[in-house]
Amino acid sequence: MALAETYSKYQALFGDLHNHCGLSYGHGSLKDALRNAREQLDFCSITGHAHWPDMPEPDERIQYIIDFHEVGFAKLKRDWPAMMKELEAINEPGKFIVYPGFEIHSCADGDRTILYKNFEGEIVYADSIADLQERLADLRASGVDTVSFPHHIGYRKGTRGINWERFDGTKEPFVEIISMHGCSEENENTRPFLHSMGGSDWESAVQYGLKQGHVFGFTGHTDHHSGHPGSYGHGATGVWAEALDRQSIWDALNQRRTYAVTGDRIRLQFSVNGHPMGAAIPNTRERRIEVGVHAAGAIDSVDIIKNNELHHRIWKSSAPATSPEGRVRTLVYLELGWGERNRAIDWEAELRLSEGEILRVEPRFRGREVVSPVEGDDEEESGFYESKWSQLDGRTVAFETVTRSNPNNSTNASQGICLEVEMPVGGSVEATLNNHCVSIPLRRLIDGARTGHLGGIDSPAYRFSRAPLPHEFIWNETLEDTGEGGDVYYVRVRQKNDQWAWSSPVFVER
Repeated sequence: MALAETYSKYQALFGDLHNHCGLSYGHGSLKDALRNAREQLDFCSITGHAHWPDMPEPDERIQYIIDFHEVGFAKLKRDWPAMMKELEAINEPGKFIVYPGFEIHSCADGDRTILYKNFEGEIVYADSIADLQERLADLRASGVDTVSFPHHIGYRKGTRGINWERFDGTKEPFVEIISMHGCSEENENTRPFLHSMGGSDWESAVQYGLKQGHVFGFTGHTDHHSGHPGSYGHGATGVWAEALDRQSIWDALNQRRTYAVTGDRIRLQFSVNGHPMGAAIPNTRERRIEVGVHAAGAIDSVDIIKNNELHHRIWKSSAPATSPEGRVRTLVYLELGWGERNRAIDWEAELRLSEGEILRVEPRFRGREVVSPVEGDDEEESGFYESKWSQLDGRTVAFETVTRSNPNNSTNASQGICLEVEMPVGGSVEATLNNHCVSIPLRRLIDGARTGHLGGIDSPAYRFSRAPLPHEFIWNETLEDTGEGGDVYYVRVRQKNDQWAWSSPVFVER
């Protein structure tokens, strides 16, 4: 079965199932969090911190941590019924799907996010992860559909990292491989764990779990704590679902038709012998592996990983053989920000094409970067919904946002929007940025990026990324492999802008 046929009945949808706001400890109102989610996600869950059964004993050094957790837990318990009503009110089948959820901490076995399929169910105050799984099994037996998954798994076992001995893939179909905490794929990567909770540990990595024979899919989430599900660059989940509805997305999650992205909405397809990502397939010696990548930027490489080792790497030249002519398909990515440190800038922007049409709009909005209550005003609830967009016609998008410059020379705090377009190569990309007008020939953007300022040095700035040609961001590859059984394959994609994607594995049974 060809790759296109394998995925023909599915569509790529993107969501964030693990993130926080002022529901418990965190910042921003639930209302703002949901409005932010609707700007750039198809589905989401807003996660409240609920319980920590093995919380450390009182200690002067960490008492403030214990205190804000206990306050947050009590707040979620109090507001749970009102939260359910607000989630149900904003849910809109066919446009935006919301799943209720909460989080349990566990030093011993690793934290869990728990999701309810429907707007029903209460907080489960389990004594351990084993007890949690028993209680969730009882709920499912009573007709209340629920699922849990481990998150920020890379921390050392015993310090809220995953305990693979307690993991059961028949009860937890996927794990979180990427979030603002870092990447949990293997030993080294470009997104290390930097939180005060410590670095990542090999025995908590995804590849370690696969080596132990566990079966699970991959997802990504932000774990953002300031009312901004889908905050760009922290992580998101792609699912291949039959429709944008509650049942279809729930089926995709449970059948592991999921993949993780760091930020850019890469559309990744992967199959082995015609079976999609997440499948467990009968053993056969001959394997036909197919990969399709429709990226959101120029691709650097695509890796096929077999049994945790690099099996095959795909490279292609970024230089076209001839100059493009006529109409071209490309990506137009505009970033706004920079300027003086600690100064907020309000933006009103309009981005348009002189000719052609917009095929897809991808907002790349970031939330505020505060995590614990000690990092900001925990009484501040509103004002976290700052970025919004609309498509005015087939060639024009307008958006509003707020930037606060980059806090240091290694953290990108820009706001942006990316358009996938088809237009004549002789056309122009035009923008009005706070009454500052810009017009750039598409040929110039195909050559390379273009930047500018609204004023002089240290003033707010903008950047148009280089516009890649189709052979740079749309790749398809087929290869043959053989094996004796018990093999695990997954695909890893890296774009030149350091945005990544990881497919859920395909498991070949022994």
